[in-house]
Amino acid sequence: MERVLGIGGYFLRSTDPVTLSAWYRDCLGLDADDNGLWNQPAGPTVFATFEADTDYFGTRTQQTMLNFRVRDLDAILAQLRAKGADVAEEIQDMDGVGRFGWVTDPEGNRVELWQPA
Repeated sequence: MERVLGIGGYFLRSTDPVTLSAWYRDCLGLDADDNGLWNQPAGPTVFATFEADTDYFGTRTQQTMLNFRVRDLDAILAQLRAKGADVAEEIQDMDGVGRFGWVTDPEGNRVELWQPA
């Protein structure tokens, strides 16, 4: 059976794509080129489905949630707070999996940050 090789892209609707792209670059360090190409370091990727009525993604209108792997969750959350980003106070620890935190981008999309165990 032929299989997919990995995530090829993640696309967001935006009322102001230039400003939203700049937020991801300036706040999260996502250094994509002019075409959106981002060569990320190798690492694990989780593909999981959730119940339709989950609150895990923030609002019920958000159908998907982007998750970024990070090296130091506490450091990036502090960096985001210093930039005035909407950072959730909660941090979740999962034994053997890692630590999780969340930020909401300027257009209301909840983004998960994951420091693998």
